Amino acid sequence: MASRLSHSIVPLMVVCLTVPTVGLLGGCHDGPMYALKHANPYFTMSQWKKDEALGVTDHKRRQELQSLADSMDSIPEDRQQEWTDHLQQIYENDPSPEMRRLAVLAAGRSKDATALELVAKGVKDDNVKVRMEACRALGERPEEKAAQLLAAVAGESQDQDVRHAAIAALGKHPGSVANNSLKLALQERDPATQDLVIATLRESTGKDLGDDPSVWIAALNEPSSEETAGGSIFR
Repeated sequence: MASRLSHSIVPLMVVCLTVPTVGLLGGCHDGPMYALKHANPYFTMSQWKKDEALGVTDHKRRQELQSLADSMDSIPEDRQQEWTDHLQQIYENDPSPEMRRLAVLAAGRSKDATALELVAKGVKDDNVKVRMEACRALGERPEEKAAQLLAAVAGESQDQDVRHAAIAALGKHPGSVANNSLKLALQERDPATQDLVIATLRESTGKDLGDDPSVWIAALNEPSSEETAGGSIFR
């Protein structure tokens, strides 16, 4: 993982990052999220000027990045692609786990296919909350690679919270990758993991087969009515 810059340097670096010049940013003095002033009523010019007088605070930067994540699905797709590079810069250089988490969150909600690469980096972050956010983000991504990454985390992670986040996210993916990973998790002896898998399957399938893991495993092993789906009755 790229080394983190010192906390005293990064705020200035983030504000002055070079971003594709398509009208998103008006210059270093406008801050990293200048476009949001026009997309979100929260960012009034008077408020922005007050912030400029004091300098861009960490709290302000978190608010801006959270607003970007919340607004991502309403931003035109070409603009989403342009934000991907900026989110990458934040993730690679910001020492704050919260800023990296929010960068992963925003990338996960982007329709830009290349944003998946940033989310994938998040599953290997040295901070648990960032890894958990990456798992949740992968649950929202449509790519098969997202399911493959989640299956790897569910099978390999030594942190139970991260594994459980991956298992819950797998329930949002159709197909054999998710099915096989969930079947393996059901075979574990840990009751908490078994309960989570069953709850995930109930939510994703709309079925309730009780609390016996073996019953769910048998159902997952049933051939799908659509052979090309490569899954079970649930897929």
